[in-house]
Amino acid sequence: MEYLISNLPQTLVVLGLILLAVEVLVLGFSTFVLFFLGIGFTTSGILMGLGFIPETILSSLLATAIISTVVALVGWKPMKRLQNKVELKQVNNDMFGHQFTLSEELVVGQTITHRYSGIDWQVKAKEQLAAGTEVKIIATEVGLLTVARVS
Repeated sequence: MEYLISNLPQTLVVLGLILLAVEVLVLGFSTFVLFFLGIGFTTSGILMGLGFIPETILSSLLATAIISTVVALVGWKPMKRLQNKVELKQVNNDMFGHQFTLSEELVVGQTITHRYSGIDWQVKAKEQLAAGTEVKIIATEVGLLTVARVS
Protein backbone atom coordinates (compact mmCIF):
# COMPACT_ATOMS: atom_id res chain seq x y z
CA MET A 1 0.00 0.00 0.00
CA GLU A 2 2.88 2.33 0.78
CA TYR A 3 4.24 1.72 -2.72
CA LEU A 4 0.93 2.79 -4.31
CA ILE A 5 0.74 5.97 -2.24
CA SER A 6 4.37 6.88 -2.89
CA ASN A 7 3.71 6.49 -6.65
CA LEU A 8 0.28 8.13 -6.61
CA PRO A 9 0.34 9.69 -10.12
CA GLN A 10 1.22 6.37 -11.74
CA THR A 11 -1.34 4.55 -9.60
CA LEU A 12 -4.08 6.94 -10.68
CA VAL A 13 -3.21 6.59 -14.36
CA VAL A 14 -3.17 2.79 -14.15
CA LEU A 15 -6.44 2.73 -12.18
CA GLY A 16 -8.03 5.06 -14.74
CA LEU A 17 -6.89 2.90 -17.65
CA ILE A 18 -8.24 -0.22 -15.93
CA LEU A 19 -11.62 1.46 -15.42
CA LEU A 20 -11.70 2.56 -19.06
CA ALA A 21 -10.83 -0.95 -20.23
CA VAL A 22 -13.51 -2.54 -18.06
CA GLU A 23 -16.13 -0.07 -19.31
CA VAL A 24 -15.30 -0.55 -22.96
CA LEU A 25 -14.26 -4.22 -23.15
CA VAL A 26 -16.38 -5.86 -20.45
CA LEU A 27 -19.48 -3.68 -20.22
CA GLY A 28 -19.55 -2.71 -23.88
CA PHE A 29 -19.70 1.04 -23.17
CA SER A 30 -23.17 0.67 -21.70
CA THR A 31 -23.04 2.55 -18.38
CA PHE A 32 -20.59 5.46 -18.89
CA VAL A 33 -19.97 5.68 -15.10
CA LEU A 34 -16.67 3.81 -15.21
CA PHE A 35 -15.77 5.74 -18.34
CA PHE A 36 -16.15 9.10 -16.59
CA LEU A 37 -14.29 7.87 -13.52
CA GLY A 38 -11.54 6.42 -15.70
CA ILE A 39 -11.07 9.74 -17.47
CA GLY A 40 -11.06 11.50 -14.09
CA PHE A 41 -8.45 9.20 -12.56
CA THR A 42 -6.24 9.23 -15.66
CA THR A 43 -6.37 13.01 -16.03
CA SER A 44 -5.73 13.54 -12.31
CA GLY A 45 -2.72 11.25 -12.47
CA ILE A 46 -1.31 13.07 -15.48
CA LEU A 47 -1.86 16.49 -13.89
CA MET A 48 -0.30 15.24 -10.65
CA GLY A 49 2.68 13.84 -12.54
CA LEU A 50 3.18 17.19 -14.28
CA GLY A 51 3.09 19.00 -10.95
CA PHE A 52 -0.21 20.87 -11.34
CA ILE A 53 -1.84 19.02 -8.43
CA PRO A 54 -0.13 18.18 -5.10
CA GLU A 55 0.63 14.48 -4.60
CA THR A 56 -1.85 13.82 -1.79
CA ILE A 57 -4.79 11.45 -1.65
CA LEU A 58 -7.23 14.23 -0.77
CA SER A 59 -6.20 16.41 -3.71
CA SER A 60 -6.27 13.41 -6.08
CA LEU A 61 -9.79 12.44 -5.00
CA LEU A 62 -11.00 16.03 -5.25
CA ALA A 63 -9.46 16.49 -8.70
CA THR A 64 -10.88 13.17 -9.87
CA ALA A 65 -14.36 14.11 -8.64
CA ILE A 66 -14.26 17.52 -10.31
CA ILE A 67 -12.86 16.22 -13.62
CA SER A 68 -15.28 13.29 -13.73
CA THR A 69 -18.24 15.56 -13.01
CA VAL A 70 -17.25 18.08 -15.68
CA VAL A 71 -16.67 15.37 -18.28
CA ALA A 72 -20.00 13.75 -17.37
CA LEU A 73 -21.90 17.03 -17.65
CA VAL A 74 -20.30 17.90 -20.97
CA GLY A 75 -20.34 14.43 -22.51
CA TRP A 76 -23.53 12.81 -21.24
CA LYS A 77 -25.93 13.90 -24.00
CA PRO A 78 -23.58 13.29 -26.96
CA MET A 79 -22.66 9.88 -25.58
CA LYS A 80 -26.29 8.98 -24.94
CA ARG A 81 -27.10 9.92 -28.55
CA LEU A 82 -24.21 7.78 -29.73
CA GLN A 83 -25.46 4.86 -27.65
CA ASN A 84 -29.05 5.17 -28.91
CA LYS A 85 -28.05 5.12 -32.57
CA VAL A 86 -29.46 1.78 -33.73
CA GLU A 87 -28.94 0.40 -37.19
CA LEU A 88 -31.83 -1.77 -38.32
CA LYS A 89 -30.60 -4.40 -40.69
CA GLN A 90 -32.64 -7.27 -42.08
CA VAL A 91 -30.84 -10.53 -41.46
CA ASN A 92 -30.97 -13.15 -44.17
CA ASN A 93 -31.79 -16.66 -43.08
CA ASP A 94 -32.96 -19.88 -44.66
CA MET A 95 -36.62 -18.95 -44.15
CA PHE A 96 -36.61 -16.29 -46.89
CA GLY A 97 -38.07 -17.68 -50.07
CA HIS A 98 -39.63 -20.70 -48.35
CA GLN A 99 -42.90 -21.46 -50.14
CA PHE A 100 -46.08 -22.93 -48.74
CA THR A 101 -49.81 -23.02 -49.43
CA LEU A 102 -52.18 -20.97 -47.27
CA SER A 103 -54.64 -23.15 -45.39
CA GLU A 104 -57.10 -20.28 -44.93
CA GLU A 105 -57.86 -16.82 -46.29
CA LEU A 106 -55.42 -14.08 -45.25
CA VAL A 107 -56.91 -10.59 -44.94
CA VAL A 108 -54.75 -7.43 -44.80
CA GLY A 109 -54.34 -6.28 -41.19
CA GLN A 110 -55.04 -9.75 -39.76
CA THR A 111 -52.88 -12.80 -39.22
CA ILE A 112 -53.31 -16.53 -39.53
CA THR A 113 -51.25 -19.32 -37.97
CA HIS A 114 -48.83 -21.49 -39.96
CA ARG A 115 -46.66 -24.26 -38.50
CA TYR A 116 -43.10 -24.15 -39.82
CA SER A 117 -40.10 -25.97 -38.42
CA GLY A 118 -42.03 -27.08 -35.34
CA ILE A 119 -43.16 -23.55 -34.44
CA ASP A 120 -46.54 -21.92 -34.87
CA TRP A 121 -45.93 -18.62 -36.67
CA GLN A 122 -48.30 -15.73 -37.20
CA VAL A 123 -48.52 -14.94 -40.92
CA LYS A 124 -49.43 -11.58 -42.46
CA ALA A 125 -49.51 -10.18 -45.97
CA LYS A 126 -49.68 -6.80 -47.67
CA GLU A 127 -52.50 -7.95 -49.94
CA GLN A 128 -55.55 -10.15 -49.46
CA LEU A 129 -54.81 -13.78 -50.29
CA ALA A 130 -57.32 -16.60 -50.72
CA ALA A 131 -57.00 -20.03 -49.11
CA GLY A 132 -54.94 -22.37 -51.29
CA THR A 133 -52.69 -19.56 -52.61
CA GLU A 134 -49.03 -20.43 -52.99
CA VAL A 135 -46.96 -17.87 -51.02
CA LYS A 136 -43.34 -17.30 -50.10
CA ILE A 137 -41.77 -15.71 -47.02
CA ILE A 138 -40.39 -12.23 -47.76
CA ALA A 139 -39.69 -10.91 -44.22
CA THR A 140 -39.48 -12.17 -40.66
CA GLU A 141 -39.96 -10.62 -37.25
CA VAL A 142 -40.19 -12.23 -33.85
CA GLY A 143 -42.98 -14.79 -34.21
CA LEU A 144 -44.28 -13.19 -37.41
CA LEU A 145 -43.80 -14.06 -41.08
CA THR A 146 -44.65 -11.68 -43.90
CA VAL A 147 -45.60 -13.45 -47.11
CA ALA A 148 -46.30 -12.55 -50.72
CA ARG A 149 -47.96 -14.41 -53.57
CA VAL A 150 -45.62 -16.56 -55.66
CA SER A 151 -45.57 -15.13 -59.19
